[in-house]
Amino acid sequence: MSIKTSYKEALHNKIFEVISQASQELNVDSYVIGGFVRDLLLNRDFKKDIDIVAVGSGIELALKVSQLLPNKPKVQVFKTYGTAMLRFEDTEIEFVGARKESYHFESRNPVVENGTLEDDQNRRDFTINALALSLNAKNFGELSDPFNGLADLENKVIKTPLDPDITYSDDPLRMLRGIRFANQLGFEIEENSLNSITKNADRIKIISGERIVDELNKILSTDKPSIGFLLLFKTGLLDIILPELTELNQVEEIEGHTHKNNFYHTLEVVDNICPNTDDVWLRWSALLHDIGKAPTKRFNKKQGWTFHGHEFLGGKMAKKIFERLHMPLNHKMKFVQKMVMMSSRPIVLSQDTVTDSAVRRLVFDAGEDVENLMTLCEADITTKNPNKFKKYHNNFEIVRKKIVEVEERDQVRNFQPPISGEEIMELFNLKPSKEIGMLKEAIKEAILEGEIPNEYQAAYEFMLKKAAKIGLKINAC
Repeated sequence: MSIKTSYKEALHNKIFEVISQASQELNVDSYVIGGFVRDLLLNRDFKKDIDIVAVGSGIELALKVSQLLPNKPKVQVFKTYGTAMLRFEDTEIEFVGARKESYHFESRNPVVENGTLEDDQNRRDFTINALALSLNAKNFGELSDPFNGLADLENKVIKTPLDPDITYSDDPLRMLRGIRFANQLGFEIEENSLNSITKNADRIKIISGERIVDELNKILSTDKPSIGFLLLFKTGLLDIILPELTELNQVEEIEGHTHKNNFYHTLEVVDNICPNTDDVWLRWSALLHDIGKAPTKRFNKKQGWTFHGHEFLGGKMAKKIFERLHMPLNHKMKFVQKMVMMSSRPIVLSQDTVTDSAVRRLVFDAGEDVENLMTLCEADITTKNPNKFKKYHNNFEIVRKKIVEVEERDQVRNFQPPISGEEIMELFNLKPSKEIGMLKEAIKEAILEGEIPNEYQAAYEFMLKKAAKIGLKINAC
């Protein structure tokens, strides 16, 4: 890793010159701090946001900066928090006054007082996020590093500025952030800090589901999420946040029959899917795809270990997890639920002779998500036997080709019955009744089974025969 040394040259963005000028005019000191500085020193692409701390009023500094910028961008002021934000080009700049904080045990919301730069750095979560670069004319670009964060960057270490027990107990979300940074940056969490996370894990219960999920999403968005989830598991956090996952960490043997550890298998599936999708909800599907296996696990002498119905139960469990963690209960939840409930369908197809009707049903049930489902199921191949691995992937390729053939011929992905309920009602002079549903279902089943093509005339003739069998006659009028 190459650490920059010429910090003044690094602050070449015009916004820093303007902030420096505004600071001079207001006679306050200002610094750029936190993630921007960390990523700058790591030569890493940074997100489009910058944190500025003013030893004075952050709101006044933001307003002055806006006045000095050519387009005078709108300043959003958050008086309750003493912060302000404006956009410059494609970057969000947040301004806050330097402050010191104290906490009540039952809340992560601090009592805030005005403070010095040192006070503000003391309240930061990690030494690598307490680094600050001066924007003052007298020492522009000078690094303030009270906790030796630069050395921690070079040594790839996550460490708290103060006693980790205090840092994590004050704001338990920092435990998740520490694990997330370790995962994102490829760093190690310092031993005392890691032990402290384990000691304070129960404190995570005061954090809202939304905040927890935000960190989990960031872990899932890394190249190898298993690193973060193993740390969550090791520290006891995962057992509190997602006990459905840790329940999978079991292997039993009866009469010489064992089953695989579905917890470690799940993490492998999540890692497998990452090179093939950036969709965090498809990654969530991989994370939750086997959660129904712990409660459905059974043993019998004929079959050994079984997990009958784990996909259906897993889908119901996924919804409960979304509700408990206050995750979106919209199409995103329904997508994850669908993926979990269908997660074994392509696998079953890949092990048997692939019939057209089975593929039609898969495409019909998966709809627009069939490609995502195939991606999930291919990631689910974790066998270490090279012959089996090759065989499964070859079989999946056959299923994929069959999907293309069936879809081109039968067009069932967005299936709409060739004959509508309204037409059936008019034809047989019916009011809304079970007979209409029976006829529509019979037509759908005939198309999916390949008895008739997905065409109007064939469906019409089939419908007339079915209608006659249940005593319906065409309306003479």
